[in-house]
Amino acid sequence: MTITNKEFPKGFLWGGATAANQLEGAFDQDGKGLSSADLVAYIPKDQRKKDNAIEITSDEIEKILSGEKVARYPKREGIDFYHRYKEDIALFAEMGFKVFRLSLNWARIFPNGDDQEPNEAGLKFYDDVFDELHKYGIEPLVTLSHYETPYGLTEKYNGWLGREVIGCFERYAKTVFTRYKDKVKYWLTFNEINMITLSPFTGGGIVSDRTEHPLQAQYQGLHHQFVASALVTKACHAIIPGAKIGCMLARMETYPNTPNPLDVRKAQLENQMNLFFTDVHARGEYPNYMNRFFKENQISIKKEDGDDEILKEYTVDYVSFSYYMSLTASASPEGERAQGNLFGGVKNPYLESSDWGWQIDPIGLRIMLNDMYDRYQKPLFLVENGLGAYDRVEEDGSIHDDYRIDYLRKHIEQMREAIEDGVDLMGYTSWGPIDLVSMSTSEMTKRYGFIYVDLDDDGNGTLKRSKKDSFDWYKKVIESNGVEL
Repeated sequence: MTITNKEFPKGFLWGGATAANQLEGAFDQDGKGLSSADLVAYIPKDQRKKDNAIEITSDEIEKILSGEKVARYPKREGIDFYHRYKEDIALFAEMGFKVFRLSLNWARIFPNGDDQEPNEAGLKFYDDVFDELHKYGIEPLVTLSHYETPYGLTEKYNGWLGREVIGCFERYAKTVFTRYKDKVKYWLTFNEINMITLSPFTGGGIVSDRTEHPLQAQYQGLHHQFVASALVTKACHAIIPGAKIGCMLARMETYPNTPNPLDVRKAQLENQMNLFFTDVHARGEYPNYMNRFFKENQISIKKEDGDDEILKEYTVDYVSFSYYMSLTASASPEGERAQGNLFGGVKNPYLESSDWGWQIDPIGLRIMLNDMYDRYQKPLFLVENGLGAYDRVEEDGSIHDDYRIDYLRKHIEQMREAIEDGVDLMGYTSWGPIDLVSMSTSEMTKRYGFIYVDLDDDGNGTLKRSKKDSFDWYKKVIESNGVEL
């Protein structure tokens, strides 16, 4: 534990972040419909063709739904938060959480996505969760869409490729805003909205082989998400006065590999392509630099009258993001590549890597926070950051995860430096405060939590919760408002 004299701002929101499809389970209980995540099978590491297996084809879907494909679908099981939420929230409260980020599973509330009436059992579940959080003085931070597109919308419209889905999302959002207006004041629209261009099925329920021009489909689906986000931002402010609603980006700060202007230009372009999403959310319009990209890739965004005005008028209140790593760009095809789920780039020799090949860069967080605040002049919120690692349970049941403490400490130190630089940072929710199913690989072995869950990659285990060393460490961090690291 490092002791400093530097406190975080009063009211700083400390907590943790999760997603419904990675922890709830109960995928077919109380009227819930199928979501995109429920169709993602676990593939053992030695059988993977690449480090992630989250895209899906029409043939695979047909085999899954017919029962022909026999596999495990870990996101259907999660860690049984659905039945154990009181136990888990009590542990979060023991750590002193000020905020808990969770998502609503859209298909739990509107089973097919386009239902005219919501499923009361689904609404009641989240009522109970919010009540339990408030019992301990924990504010919910709620994501409306976190890789949980109802499969019914994929079947009917090919997910967000269909403009009809905007109206479905509006109905869903207005329903939950009205229902929870006295319980939730912090909202997010789409989790890591840039995922739709990396994995269209994960980010938007789009099956690429059902489209003639997959890249066009990604950006058209994205446009529909932009419009939907702006419309529900409008609705949130109308239904819940005083509420704050933001966007969310998977942020990867990209460095040039060398001072070679070609490397610098490549890094600049990578950063522009990453910040495009928050440019639209926070500035309210498509940036000019995207015109060339669209032209060179034969992409023509179909807009309806009024779309541009909607985007301009209803921008977000704050900008949130995940930060796990930085990337390095090189114009040269040579050079050792960094290995990481979904994201690659040239290996940075100045950085260490996690067990999964993600390059660890705490100072990059400070750089990124300064850049984003300069760019948007809106409050920022770091809503995902953490270390996926192998954890070992000792004979006495203890789990010594000093590597996780070290990772988090270094990132929190850089957050504080950024605040002293002048950045307006609302809070910090570390990813996976309790072990949960990995988004990209659907495995349990890749653990992030302060709380260990007895469950392995094959679904075996008691689901018993136990504290790691990082549990008491994070408790002291929160208790001291960042003075004790």
